[in-house]
Amino acid sequence: MPKDGGIGASSKRREDIRFLTGEGNYTDDINLRGQAHVFFLRSDIAHGTITAIDTSAAESMDGVVKIFTGADFEAVGGMPCGWQVTDKHGEPMQEPRHPILAHGKVRHVGEPIAAVVAETLEQARDAAEAIVVDIDDLPAVVDMKAAVESSAPKVHDDLTSNLCYDWGFVEENKAATDAAFEAAAHVTTLELVNNRLVANPMEPRVAVGDFARGTGDHTLYTTSQNPHVIRLLMGAFVLGIPEHKLRVVAPDVGGGFGTKIFHYQEEAFVTFAAKACNRPVKWTSSRSEAFMSDAHGRDHVTKIELALDGDNNFTALRTDTYANMGAYLSTFAPSVPTWLHGTLMAGNYKTPLIYVNVKAVFTNTVPVDAYRGAGRPEATFQLERVIDKAARELGVDPIALRRQNFITEFPYATPVAVEYDTGDYVATMDKLEEMGDLSGFAARRAASEAKGKWRGLGINCYIEACGIAPSNLVGQLGARAGLYESATVRVNATGGLVVMTGSHSHGQGHETVFPQVIAEMIGIDESMIEVVHGDTANTPMGMGTYGSRSLAVGGSAMVRATEKIIAKAKKIASHLLEASESDIELKDGAFSVAGTDKSVAWGDVTLAAYVPHNYPLEEMEPGLEETAFYDPSNFTYPSGAYACEVEVDPDTGKVTIERFTAVDDFGNVVNPMIVSGQVHGGLAQGIGQALLENCSYDENGQLLSASYMDYAMPRADDVPFYAVDHSCQTPCTHNPLGVKGCGEAGAIGSPPSVVNAVVDALQSGGKDVTHIDMPLTPSRVWDAMQ
Repeated sequence: MPKDGGIGASSKRREDIRFLTGEGNYTDDINLRGQAHVFFLRSDIAHGTITAIDTSAAESMDGVVKIFTGADFEAVGGMPCGWQVTDKHGEPMQEPRHPILAHGKVRHVGEPIAAVVAETLEQARDAAEAIVVDIDDLPAVVDMKAAVESSAPKVHDDLTSNLCYDWGFVEENKAATDAAFEAAAHVTTLELVNNRLVANPMEPRVAVGDFARGTGDHTLYTTSQNPHVIRLLMGAFVLGIPEHKLRVVAPDVGGGFGTKIFHYQEEAFVTFAAKACNRPVKWTSSRSEAFMSDAHGRDHVTKIELALDGDNNFTALRTDTYANMGAYLSTFAPSVPTWLHGTLMAGNYKTPLIYVNVKAVFTNTVPVDAYRGAGRPEATFQLERVIDKAARELGVDPIALRRQNFITEFPYATPVAVEYDTGDYVATMDKLEEMGDLSGFAARRAASEAKGKWRGLGINCYIEACGIAPSNLVGQLGARAGLYESATVRVNATGGLVVMTGSHSHGQGHETVFPQVIAEMIGIDESMIEVVHGDTANTPMGMGTYGSRSLAVGGSAMVRATEKIIAKAKKIASHLLEASESDIELKDGAFSVAGTDKSVAWGDVTLAAYVPHNYPLEEMEPGLEETAFYDPSNFTYPSGAYACEVEVDPDTGKVTIERFTAVDDFGNVVNPMIVSGQVHGGLAQGIGQALLENCSYDENGQLLSASYMDYAMPRADDVPFYAVDHSCQTPCTHNPLGVKGCGEAGAIGSPPSVVNAVVDALQSGGKDVTHIDMPLTPSRVWDAMQ
């Protein structure tokens, strides 16, 4: 029977009440007295030298408060990059300045050149149209391989080239890896593209800046996944505002998917402009602006090679990847194709030698950064596609080939510098074969053929690293921030709790799940526990939410703080019960003396903490509030096995997903319903990438997919009803909850499953097709069939 509450129960999301009734409070709902509006004049060319900006006509227009250009920001810092990568020669990456408003040059379509602050948005837009900007066009570079040629136009004149870094990992493995390929019985080679994506969360980005002249306090309201990080980056490195004079508030946020992790120019601008104009300043992104100002995702071009011995054991793997950085380095961009990608190239397999090379390249395009999965989908896609191709070349079953090479003993140290603590890849594959009824696939294929359709089956296994850690290690790898998490648990006198967390919820369900954990620990009702997040003024310093870290890292901090609460409460209870502290037990919301019927309720103990009449104050401070910081000792390593079945129409090339089965190992599961929902969402995004989504530029750097007319988002009829399971649980060994991340798994495991299925379908139809680059649109599939 399902539990009614606590860990393991599918408690309904309490936050959904306000969302479904229209009571959510999003940044665009915030309107401050006297606020002005900003409209950004953005570049419509990809590369050019700014020779003049004439704002005189615009300045005299109705409602204009002030017009800003790049010259106004010469004395402030540029947008910071939060991770430095060192290349294979030991040299630091090239790191160009990223101005708040373009200064001297424009480097991508959509880069802000000027900003008009006016009484209304319409007045600001009208004035922006009156600004005259003279730009001498320069040749744009969009193709990454062309960008690193010596003759390519430079995106940044002060850099030596468009190569940000040339990273090798593990460099000491290279010679041995090359030798293993020379000795291999079989080598499979595959060249592929991981297509560029636009995250498109339901809520576009919004920023409202405010300044209190009487106190010198700045406030930024913003759609952010990590308000404390924004406060640190913007205050210390961009605008020079002391942290105690800067408050960042991220209220309800309508989806992030990684694109709201980063510190953006618009946030810094409204904060700066609020002081300069002595009034609040608000910016709300339009959807078309989002396409050319939000950080994009993926965009890798890769050659991957797999070496096998005569018994089909994997002996070596090597990859060469070009990773697009866009025109500037977004906040965490350098880490995505390196430490979040190269370290996952072992996948679920005991390949003894691996070498990964990544060339990060500047181009005249929107900056690229983390998008749901961030590096791990790119690694999984390469690996699972080349394994499938190898199975076909060798004439062996793709499941059997994977099973033969699975890691089966844990902990397991990979050749790419991470150690998997737990997992059971055989169990997830067994469950997949059962749930997906793979033994019945032949009959389903025959039924499809009878309808004139080709049916294909695609298998994928994945592993990902979540809750990036620990701080001292990632610091050595170039991270410029700590990666711990924090929580303060405040118990009220009547027994209710407030949990103040550095994690941020923008769809994950923290307000439901965190109380489930504490309710289980104490034995009280979940309704007695409130979660507060998103405001730097009333939450402890934390790193926010991304990389499937909330429960494993943020939840662990919360557990540690609650353990401190319980320890102090036991001391109080021991005084009240006149017993030894070591004999006090907490169960079902009451403290009791072991082996007796003496007990005292949780509420009586918490009241005594604030009304200390029954124990000596010299032994203990009044009150019941504790803070804990948790810095994990390792990543968590969720894993899984997915199966996708498609039908391909041989007359049109249209792909229809008929069945999708996802079996995941997330360790211990706190709320199964929420976990399933996270997987469903990730699957939809991964299917969107595989079949529909593609951010495309022409050779001049013009964005061809800058609206929903040109960028195809998945809709309800593009995805099937999923069969999901997370009963194969191998608990994480190094966090107190035994949990692993779950938020990105679906987006990691689904793209290769879909592509493998389509290739299988085409081969069943007699077509010699080994690979099609995503998205597998009808036209691309049709071309491959011809």
